[in-house]
Amino acid sequence: MDNSQHELYEYARDRIKQKKFLSLHLILLVIGSLFFFVANNWLSLYPETNWWIWAVTIWGFIFLFHTIKVFITDSFMNKNWERAQIDKLMLKQTKKIEQLNNDLENSKEQ
Repeated sequence: MDNSQHELYEYARDRIKQKKFLSLHLILLVIGSLFFFVANNWLSLYPETNWWIWAVTIWGFIFLFHTIKVFITDSFMNKNWERAQIDKLMLKQTKKIEQLNNDLENSKEQ
């Protein structure tokens, strides 16, 4: 397996792992929501308020952020994006160094 194929394999493996943890997060959210509901209403844990709604809402927002990270952020800002940014910065630095060397040679000639 050459280097580029290995990188593709590693990227695919990481994406599968991210999606697997997102699925696990969803399952835990559903089970946890049911547990909070039961604890609040049937086990009478602080029954004067519906605190389970707030807990599930906060957890839902955390799940939403996790979903955005997996499907949006990591899809666009992956290894290829990082590599392109590094190449762009290296090219910019190379051009600056060449310009400085040209300026130095021009100043020596004068």
